[in-house]
Amino acid sequence: MPKPRKQQISLIDTPYYHCTSRCVRRAYLCGKDSKTNKSYEHRRGWVEKRLIFLSQAYAIDICAYAIMSNHTHIVIKINPEKAKSWTDLEVLNRWHKLHFGTQLTKKYCKGEDMSIHLSETFNETVKCYRKRLVNVSWFMRDLNEYIARRANSEDECTGRFWEGRFGSQPLLDEAALLSCMAYVDLNPVRAKIANLPEDSEFTSAHKRIQATIKGNQPNYLLPFTGHVKAHKAAGISFQLKDYLQLIDETGKTMRDDKRGYIDENNNKILSRLSIREDNWLDLTREFETIFKGAVGAHNSLERYYYRQQYKRRPNLNQSEKLSA
Repeated sequence: MPKPRKQQISLIDTPYYHCTSRCVRRAYLCGKDSKTNKSYEHRRGWVEKRLIFLSQAYAIDICAYAIMSNHTHIVIKINPEKAKSWTDLEVLNRWHKLHFGTQLTKKYCKGEDMSIHLSETFNETVKCYRKRLVNVSWFMRDLNEYIARRANSEDECTGRFWEGRFGSQPLLDEAALLSCMAYVDLNPVRAKIANLPEDSEFTSAHKRIQATIKGNQPNYLLPFTGHVKAHKAAGISFQLKDYLQLIDETGKTMRDDKRGYIDENNNKILSRLSIREDNWLDLTREFETIFKGAVGAHNSLERYYYRQQYKRRPNLNQSEKLSA
């Protein structure tokens, strides 16, 4: 039986998680139905726009994403310190972008006077909303429910659109994070939707490449901040150019018409991550097949399972692929 979501999310172990959602049966999220010849490609824009909107309301940062024909991949970072820094008014304004709130919270936002006997109720409500704005389940609910309702309305049908609850994988260290991000960004390449990362529309890699050409980084994606430790909390502690070069060279090796390899420049980053070069392609092709559940080096997994009191401890053998 799957563990409750609150037991799967452990901020003591990691703020990074890989979340996946898949359409039920033959429902189309995006793509083109070969039987009916109907195109659903416009829905990729729905998902991407909603994802960006939610990242600006929640204290949850987007590291990577890919919007495929019948499923989505999102790599996120939960940022509880960001939520703690918000004032009560900022918490309410963010929540009201997503939900109606209560009459009490609406009055507060308008600057109306509040009775003293209602202050305790108000404080509890704000506390509840603050917790929800760092909650992965609420984040995915606000993404998936919105898309399901809109798709069902367009299809003129009712019923379930997604296969049960979303999947989530804890990414326990930098090696797990970078290999999962590359796996997500290269989904269209593996699916032969695109030949190269810069052609992979509706992925974080595509957005990062577009922004890099203009000399910046997308403000709605968690930035790469280089190797300075002081910046580690604010972003991903690797150089953006290293990451883009890494997925570019990896993407070339996945093309049927071209035999490729990871060149010496990319070997540097693999060495820093302590990933064996002969394992890298396996990780970026079959991340979800290799790993079921939490992902990380052997020691990271042992600590995670001990804290979470797991009886079964999957992925310990597979964790060798994340270490040299």
